[in-house]
Amino acid sequence: MKLIYRIALRLSLALLPLMALWAALFYYAMVGEINDEADDALEDYSTLIIARMLAGRELPALNSGSNNSYSITPVDKAYADTHPHIDYYDANIFIPEKEETEPARVLVTIFTDSDGLYYELKVATPTFEKDDLLAAIAYWVVILYVTLLVITIGLTIWVFQRSMRPLYELLRWLDNYIPGRKTEPIPDNTTVSEFRRLNEAAQRAADRSEELFERQKQFIGNASHELQTPLAVISSRIEWLVDNTPTDERQTVELLKMQRTLSHMARLNRTLLLLTKIDNGQFPESTEVDIAALAREQAELCGEIYASRHLAVTVAASQPLVVRMNESLAATLVTNLIKNAFAHSDKGCSVGIDADAGRRRLRVTNDGSAPLDGERIFERFYQGAKREGSTGLGLALAGAVARYYGLSLTYRYEQGRHTFEVVWPR
Repeated sequence: MKLIYRIALRLSLALLPLMALWAALFYYAMVGEINDEADDALEDYSTLIIARMLAGRELPALNSGSNNSYSITPVDKAYADTHPHIDYYDANIFIPEKEETEPARVLVTIFTDSDGLYYELKVATPTFEKDDLLAAIAYWVVILYVTLLVITIGLTIWVFQRSMRPLYELLRWLDNYIPGRKTEPIPDNTTVSEFRRLNEAAQRAADRSEELFERQKQFIGNASHELQTPLAVISSRIEWLVDNTPTDERQTVELLKMQRTLSHMARLNRTLLLLTKIDNGQFPESTEVDIAALAREQAELCGEIYASRHLAVTVAASQPLVVRMNESLAATLVTNLIKNAFAHSDKGCSVGIDADAGRRRLRVTNDGSAPLDGERIFERFYQGAKREGSTGLGLALAGAVARYYGLSLTYRYEQGRHTFEVVWPR
């Protein structure tokens, strides 16, 4: 989940209890304020009734058009002593005129007249439906929550994107950064100290990577170059021993094993040297190369080498597929892909080679019992199944050439077949 979406989600969750708390406080504050106003009106009305009764004057009519209603009931001293003389509460009262029950605020007052008699005065005034008020507040709280949420998230995203733009630019630079490749300098168009420090740290890390990459290339190149001569000398001396020294059968077998091992080391050394040259960009010259012709030629050569496996080979490369590349690297790319299919196909299996000029692609397929690791297939020394004489660098070479020219080299396993595909941009 992106950071901006995580922040928006957390803001939404944080606003929810805050809005609920605000709604509860608003509801109780509003109810309290309404009750205070109603209580003041009831107190004034009860005072008026008591004053008229004690003065012997005519009491207000029960149906005088006022919203208030009242009742006076004589009570004894025991009742008066056990009940509060002033009490406010909410109740539902029956309105005869409307013939229905409505919520009301009630004031109960106990008073005495000049004769010491006790009376209980109940004064009631219609009030609001609290359930309706609660529903209305809940409705408007939801509307307010959604509105605030949309506004808050919109402002947050806008502010976040503007504030975090240097970070996104750095992330895009890191996505495009490849050690050894010429890249644009790290963007440094911010005045925020934290982002400037982050850019500086990324630049230092990139510089270290470049330095280590150069050292690695130099070491591999130097080591591979220096090993060429001693390997060739050892191989020639073993050949001289085999040809000119009387040896028994066991010694001859051991010498031949040593010679095969040296040949493998020599191939490995030459391949590493070639990889280093590709990484160093030592193949600047380019020419028009027919990939289809290279595919046909390599298919015929591999067919002869692996004839004992009786592989069924299908080649679809009748139309020229002309691309502009270094001829040596083009041959390396095509050779390693086709040779890999032949080398890793069991006896009686099939190999397919398709050079499509219209789609500008080369596709090489072969039978397989299980998929390979698509994340590591083009790494150096990775081998899905170890084969005798394999260096584990063939697909790494193909991957290096593809990266060198910006080609799309992909692997997939479908319907029991390994598929390698190279696509040249138009």
